[in-house]
Amino acid sequence: MILESLMGSALGGVLRIAPELLKFFDRKGERAHELAMLSREMEFARLRGEITMRQTEAAMSIAELDAMGQALREQGATAQAAGRWVAGISALVRPLVTYWFVGLYSLHKLAGMSMARDQVGNWRDVLLSTWTAEDMAILSMILTFWFVGRVWERARGA
Repeated sequence: MILESLMGSALGGVLRIAPELLKFFDRKGERAHELAMLSREMEFARLRGEITMRQTEAAMSIAELDAMGQALREQGATAQAAGRWVAGISALVRPLVTYWFVGLYSLHKLAGMSMARDQVGNWRDVLLSTWTAEDMAILSMILTFWFVGRVWERARGA
């Protein structure tokens, strides 16, 4: 009888603790689920922020293009209002600046080659050492502006 009483008490204690254990594991699962949901919400908020940032950048780019277009329209209207002679001079500004830059750059390179020639004496070595990657980049930039850029603008405008 004592044994049955002890077993009944032990079984009653275990059965009393069982719901608490189930609640503990259930809460543990709920916390893991809430943590996973919070992680998903943070990821969603990050993506929403990136989308908003890209939309803002796109809006800024559109505003910049609109401002440049307005400036060009105003420049054209001003040039037409000033007369044909002023419009012609205005159209020559960029080519003249390019010619001036290319001329000064060429004189600088020729002076450098002349000085190197006086010191080294071998024209092949002088030419190979004075034409650098930066020189190629400058030449590519100028050629792209005057030839590729103009073709692209014409194709886009057509």
